[in-house]
Amino acid sequence: MSTSATRGAGGGRAGNLPAGLPSLVGRTVELTELDGLLESSPLVTLTGVGGVGKTRTALEAARRVQDRFSDGAWLVELSRLRDPLLLAHAVAAALNVHDQGTRPLGAVLADFLAPRSILLVLDTCEHLADACAELVAELLADAPGLRILATTRQPLKVAGERVHTLLPLPVEDGADGGDGVRLFIERARHAVPGFAVDEANHADVVRLCRRLDGLPLALELAAPWLRVLPVQAVADRLDDRFRLLARGPGREPGRHETLRTAIGWSHELCGPSERLLWARASVFAGGFDRRTVQEVCAGGPLAAADIPRVLERLVDKSILLEDGAGPHARYRMLDTVREYGAGWLRELGEEPEIARRHRDFHIDQARRAYACWMGGRQVSWFERVRAVHSDLRVALEHSLADPRDEGDALELAGALWFYWYACGFQREGRHYLERALAASVGPDPRRTRAAWARGLITLSQGDLVAAEECAAMCRADTEPSAETAAAFLEASVLSLRGENGAAVAVLRALEPDPARGGVEEAVWYLERGVRAFAHVQLGDLEEAAALAEESRVCSAVTGERCLQAWGDYVQALAELGLGRAASAAGHARDALEAKRPLHDTWFMALCLDALAMAVAATGEPGRAARLTGIGQRIWRAHGLPQLGSPELAAARSACERRLRSALGDEAYDAAYSTGLQTSPDDGITYAITGT
Repeated sequence: MSTSATRGAGGGRAGNLPAGLPSLVGRTVELTELDGLLESSPLVTLTGVGGVGKTRTALEAARRVQDRFSDGAWLVELSRLRDPLLLAHAVAAALNVHDQGTRPLGAVLADFLAPRSILLVLDTCEHLADACAELVAELLADAPGLRILATTRQPLKVAGERVHTLLPLPVEDGADGGDGVRLFIERARHAVPGFAVDEANHADVVRLCRRLDGLPLALELAAPWLRVLPVQAVADRLDDRFRLLARGPGREPGRHETLRTAIGWSHELCGPSERLLWARASVFAGGFDRRTVQEVCAGGPLAAADIPRVLERLVDKSILLEDGAGPHARYRMLDTVREYGAGWLRELGEEPEIARRHRDFHIDQARRAYACWMGGRQVSWFERVRAVHSDLRVALEHSLADPRDEGDALELAGALWFYWYACGFQREGRHYLERALAASVGPDPRRTRAAWARGLITLSQGDLVAAEECAAMCRADTEPSAETAAAFLEASVLSLRGENGAAVAVLRALEPDPARGGVEEAVWYLERGVRAFAHVQLGDLEEAAALAEESRVCSAVTGERCLQAWGDYVQALAELGLGRAASAAGHARDALEAKRPLHDTWFMALCLDALAMAVAATGEPGRAARLTGIGQRIWRAHGLPQLGSPELAAARSACERRLRSALGDEAYDAAYSTGLQTSPDDGITYAITGT
């Protein structure tokens, strides 16, 4: 399922509803009823048995009403999320709310949604029912413009909930056959070009669709069977299977058994290699590409070289869905199909081994990312890691569940330090790092890296006590980079507390070795930027500018952009202090542009503060006031303003006072309010381009 952000004519409405969905057959009455329920009710829950089409119907309902919501319709896919503590993280990620503070994330989401008109589609809630009910109640209590459409096999039991139960598609004896027959014919024509219904086979088509109880997923899975059997033979074999299932007078299989029977026959029609890949690929939480499935699923009778052909056959049988084409295609399974494959994986006795290989593959990818974070492919690695985010969660949970794998959890969570710290996932990274650290004992290089990563995150959240704890953890280790990591964290804490002279002394004493990679390499880049920042706060502006320039040049040599952007930000602060406002504005814009692809929102909020001050100094107070509002919106949604730094907070307050004096309260408030109401994405565009 590919998603695409959409923007309304006013420029402010956005959404992530999937693009390119298959046609929806029928559901006219249901969509009309859902339309009315979404008009009148804050929470509409779409229930029904597995395979009845809840997700597809909900997405169509959302698509039809999305223009009612000025801030868009947003899908949150929950089927593979297992930890209820991460529910709010999943919602925040879908909404592009990358909060990096320490407030409860539910409260942050409520604040974010409170002034907005948004439709939120929570898909597949049943396994997280209690957590979903709690979060939904919290959000609806504070966000009057919010509507939630949830899909689940059971109601959430939240006050004000309106439940609509989705039934299977009707199958009728008439010439049309009803929506169930129409869906089967449409999918059959896709599977077997030229397939037609005539007097000779009409009754068998109706019989087949009725035997499958009009369940959309069962009908879609049945269509490819026509490649190997005529429709009469398919219907006859289904009759035989259901007679066996009934096992007694008057008893008919339930719809759950109907679906499992349809999936089971699809399984039997697969060859041995197809069945094996189906089972093994069920380990993936999200989509996967050919290379990944070859690494994780090949072995024994399933050769890696055969996997591309097997993938194609599974796509032909509707077991896998394909996004894209050729070697870059990605594959995924519907939840019910994945569950069936996972059951067979257990039956084969391969579940532990495939889960281990899945975990090891993602640890290996994280190691590669760890070695490359400070190079010229940061954006590429960020995109690669983000594409497998849900599978990284599975790998982390697998490692944390087994005490024997505590080192793997430390290594995986610590290796992703840059992703957690600099790409908008501080809360989730801290969640996993703290669990991994709590489960580990004794000195271990992986523990040092994990503690250092947690320290960076807590610094960005303004939680200086936690950052000091992380420094102490690092110092307790004997690993060569432990002292470097501890000293850097301690110096950063000193700077954010306003003790910049002491911070500079600690940083000058550091001697990180970039050739060692990892922490040493990262600190080699980081310490110049932090030292330059401390010199700005001390008023040593020429020294700060020189260090910032050195930091930018060092980063530019390798193509590294994160610390290059930090150098531009500190250069902007130094240029402001030296009275070179136009140059300061240019550096602030460069920093924003460099960090934008990484979604590093707390850093971009810092840059917006600096840019507002620079623009104000160039004689554009109205524009500066709007930039201040844009920055404030991001600070409200994403963490502790100005990282808790007293100097940064004082500088921003002074800028606001100057702008009020220049514009007057009414004009300032109007421009500020415009910025505050601008979406972060549009706000960054405005900051960089002026439009």
